[in-house]
Amino acid sequence: MNYVLFDDYSRNNLLPLTFTRPVADIRFGILTIREKWEKFLNEKTSTLTEDYLSTKFPIKREKDTILINGSIVPNEDLVKRIHQLETNEALVNDECIIAQHINADDLDVPPDSDNEKITQFEYAEHCLKINNIWDIFSKNGEAILADFRLLTHGRTSEKPNSTIMLIGNGEIFIEKGARVSGSILNTQNGPIYIGKEAEVMEGSVIRGPFALCDHAEVKMSAKIYGPTTVGPYSKVGGELNNVVIFGYSNKAHDGFLGNSVIGEWCNLGADTNSSNLKNNYEEVKLWNYPYQSFVPTGLQFCGLIMADHSKCGINTMFNTGTVVGVNSNIFGTGFQRNFIASFSWGGTQGFTAYDIEKALKVARLVYERRHIEFTDADEKILRHVHLVSYENRRF
Repeated sequence: MNYVLFDDYSRNNLLPLTFTRPVADIRFGILTIREKWEKFLNEKTSTLTEDYLSTKFPIKREKDTILINGSIVPNEDLVKRIHQLETNEALVNDECIIAQHINADDLDVPPDSDNEKITQFEYAEHCLKINNIWDIFSKNGEAILADFRLLTHGRTSEKPNSTIMLIGNGEIFIEKGARVSGSILNTQNGPIYIGKEAEVMEGSVIRGPFALCDHAEVKMSAKIYGPTTVGPYSKVGGELNNVVIFGYSNKAHDGFLGNSVIGEWCNLGADTNSSNLKNNYEEVKLWNYPYQSFVPTGLQFCGLIMADHSKCGINTMFNTGTVVGVNSNIFGTGFQRNFIASFSWGGTQGFTAYDIEKALKVARLVYERRHIEFTDADEKILRHVHLVSYENRRF
């Protein structure tokens, strides 16, 4: 069977994080949504997404195909129901397409709940789904727990170092090659997962649910409250509370970050702080790309959303509910504005456009430091984002 993960209506609500990736490649819990599906299906997947992303995330075409909603997290029962679908049958949840069995001729047509030739079957059980950008951190605890069970079932953890202080009777799983020394790990509120070759340095205090992905680092004396995910090859220090970091990003120094999502290839300078609560305790609003305005989140706690390749200087202060686009460079004293467009350069004293050629040069250097090739496909994606984000950069 050919499995294709598609972007549904939530893709635009998840901008700017989905400027550079399909929805399925969002890290949510320990794994990306794609990695979850591939483990459950025991098959590789391809992607039905925006044209400009399709070179890096191509679609695989075969006669017998099941389209699966890339914003929905799999579970054992859901996968079983999907396997039972016949051609021209779909599984839906509250009019949202979960999966659809199609012929190759229909592969370029996004699933449509109004398609008369498709027979729909209602899936009445709970589905874990990300519809809005704040769902990534606010639902991350449930996602970590599900991934922890998926990754550790039937396996044995490496033995914790004798210098660790363990609090609670919850679960801790340490992968091979991970290093954890002189730290306090508290599992009273959820499990703690330490990935392969990851390191928790001495003096760190961590409360679950917490996931430190492969090759990531927690720096000395960090304070981390769950539910928090630190993606692969990322480095974190200071204080974090309910944060999701996708990967290859650094918040390696002191400073507070809470109820936030940080994309890939980002760097937060020393003593960067993000407010996650308004002084008047009102509901937080976040910038929404489809509406081109700030929309209510229903949350009292909401911090920073930062898309790929963006960076900020030392002592940067972010307001409650700030959205930063792709490849922006932010610095300056005082609180930054609540929405910073992609390819912006500056801060509280004003912004100018970040030259695309200079931005690409930095991106190549950052990739080289991690021994990763910056491909033509990567360059084309950033050039496209630079083009489509022009209207938001009219400073």
